[in-house]
Amino acid sequence: MHHLVDDHVVMEVHVRDYGFSAVQQDEIWRRWREGESFNSMGRALGSPMHRIRAFLAQSGGVRTTPQRRAGRHLTPADREEISRGLAVGDSARQMARRLGRAASTVSREIARNGGRERYRAAPADMEAYQRARRPKVAKLSQLPALRAIVEEKLRLHWSPEQVSGWLRRRFPGDVAMQVSHEAIYLALFDPRRRAAIDRALTQRLRTGRPIRRPKGARKPSGRGIIRDMVPISARPVEIEDRVIAGHWEGDLVMGIRPSAIGTLVERTSRYTALMALPDGIKAQQVRPHLTRSILGIPKQLRRSLTWDRGREMAEHRDFTAATGVPVYFCKPRSPWQRGTNENTNRLLRQYLPKGADLRKLSQADLDGIAEELNHRPRKILGYRSPAEAYAGLLNSGDALTV
Repeated sequence: MHHLVDDHVVMEVHVRDYGFSAVQQDEIWRRWREGESFNSMGRALGSPMHRIRAFLAQSGGVRTTPQRRAGRHLTPADREEISRGLAVGDSARQMARRLGRAASTVSREIARNGGRERYRAAPADMEAYQRARRPKVAKLSQLPALRAIVEEKLRLHWSPEQVSGWLRRRFPGDVAMQVSHEAIYLALFDPRRRAAIDRALTQRLRTGRPIRRPKGARKPSGRGIIRDMVPISARPVEIEDRVIAGHWEGDLVMGIRPSAIGTLVERTSRYTALMALPDGIKAQQVRPHLTRSILGIPKQLRRSLTWDRGREMAEHRDFTAATGVPVYFCKPRSPWQRGTNENTNRLLRQYLPKGADLRKLSQADLDGIAEELNHRPRKILGYRSPAEAYAGLLNSGDALTV
């Protein structure tokens, strides 16, 4: 339903309950504000996750509360008393005394609703209700020039905060050409304000979400947590120095999701092994293939494995139990701690573009790619190839210093 106010559209949103009682709706909003996930809320309320998402999405994640009359405001009974007082010629002060209100409150009420001659209780109460309606007409819907600039900057992937700050700097002193970042967010997410701005621009935000997340930190759902991680800081010094061979770095190289392959690189020789992941990239799907790959390496050259914090390694304890190879985890957002593996993954992009479906590659295909890569001479190895360096390790059994 639409209401016209000063020739601008304000949307009145009728929120569906999706079968949730009023108590359950309050519980959903409470949990949403606390950053709980859809999945967690669904388990707590015994309802499918998609129903909770649909309930929240219809209002853009912004709660639409019913309008309530504040206790400090005049009531219909108060206005009826004012109307009767005017009819018998009472002063504003006399009426205010009977109502227990300030005389100025009564005077303003009479003045804004036609004066002493035209004041009527019912129309005055309706006008007061309409003036108090929320949301007010959005500033962006009233000022086309401002709206055009905001939309232009959002299309350039600017954040609402960047847009707001730039407007203050670009138009100092011109209030009509300024808008807060909160007003931009509400125009994007709140369906009552959707006429104010192109809502498709939510896709240009960094998150790309059509629904607003609560401001607080998102509460952990427990999904994907890697337990009992051994940090890279606990890794023996010999691994960092690359003096002892047999320490590996690993990662996934992603194609078109959910396709991926696993990569293993020996730190000393830079020798690379690739593994197909035809079943998927979840921990229970990756672990058997990783275990098989590591056990295929000669025992004297399987000493440790360093990985990032990807959830595919959630079963690292089972992997270590099966192979005897300890796993060390990098710090968050620190790919440089697996520099050898990161560099190798960049080289592999010549063979494995990001848009490719890597599930189509067999283990034989990957072995062929690894063989070609392992026979390239490397400057860091004195222009020997990783295959030569690796063979030297196997033949001598000695440590190789590079």
